[in-house]
Amino acid sequence: MIDTEDFINNLVIEGYTHLCVVPCSFAKNLINGSINGGERLEYLPCASEAVACSVAAGIKMSGKRPIVIVQSSGLTNMGSCITSLLKPYEVTFPIIVSWRTYKDGDSEIQHKHLATHLPDLVEAYGYKSEVLVSDKIKVIDQILSAENEQKILLLRSGFFSEVVLDKKHQLNLTRYISRSEYLKRLDSLYKDSEYTFVGTTGNTAREMYSFMPNTSNFYMAGNMGGALSVGLGAYLAEKKIIVCGGDAEYAMHLGGITTAARYASNLKGKLIYIVFDNESNKSTGGQKSYQEHINYLGVGKAVGLKCCGKTIHTILEFEKALNQAEDLNGIWFLHVKCAYDNVTPRPNLNIIKKSIESFGSF
Repeated sequence: MIDTEDFINNLVIEGYTHLCVVPCSFAKNLINGSINGGERLEYLPCASEAVACSVAAGIKMSGKRPIVIVQSSGLTNMGSCITSLLKPYEVTFPIIVSWRTYKDGDSEIQHKHLATHLPDLVEAYGYKSEVLVSDKIKVIDQILSAENEQKILLLRSGFFSEVVLDKKHQLNLTRYISRSEYLKRLDSLYKDSEYTFVGTTGNTAREMYSFMPNTSNFYMAGNMGGALSVGLGAYLAEKKIIVCGGDAEYAMHLGGITTAARYASNLKGKLIYIVFDNESNKSTGGQKSYQEHINYLGVGKAVGLKCCGKTIHTILEFEKALNQAEDLNGIWFLHVKCAYDNVTPRPNLNIIKKSIESFGSF
């Protein structure tokens, strides 16, 4: 295990300036240390891995020293940036990618393939891969070597010592209702209905499994940012769909929203998109998503979605918005503020696979 604070100090001494990050639980302590340290090693949370890579390229070409941190499943999102920007322009900087293992019942299904094939993917991009070593001197040498080489550094679980976020950086969501209360109400309102629910990756899908036993649910482990697009496809196939998304998921692939809005007045199906906004990346360490600047409903309206008039804070407001959405055709967008829930169990692999039957064609 590497002492996180010592590691950060050494990065600063070596002249590194920015961490461009899509949060990962393996890197939670490094992220927390960067946040606590302020501008010493600036934490730049990015909506997607491709954004993180592109931002880092701009920083490096401007004379600063970035490091990119993502998780293994997110490395696929970086592929185009790596092969069509970094390689042809020979822009290099350290890229740290968590190497997730996989065990049914103990891991999310999206990590299964790359648990054994991650080095193959790195090689396909034309890069070398190297596992970070737990030696305070050698690990800095590894970072420095990736500064000028086309190399991706692989991060194992438990690599960094614990760092707790300073109190001023911790979220206080006590003014909001827990997401589970909204999910329980959905379970009651839509019990045995014609609607299929699509749950985005992370805790949202897990909580649907725990708190929505009476609805038809598709648990989408992985493909972060794609929940609305999956729902759109089913909607265009004339299904009734409710997508349960999140604030970080919403931002990852905004192109899904602009695409969906093109079909907002389609009368053959029904789609309700609910963004449960707990202002954080809960499943990867609970850090703030730093998206206070986003007017979620404003963006929805601007691209052409039919939106609930205001952000929802109560169960009563939630029910009224759902009733409004039920009365009118097309695609409706709801923005719901919510608090954390305790971590709930993952549905096992067979249940995840079987959930595809909720669409009715399998």
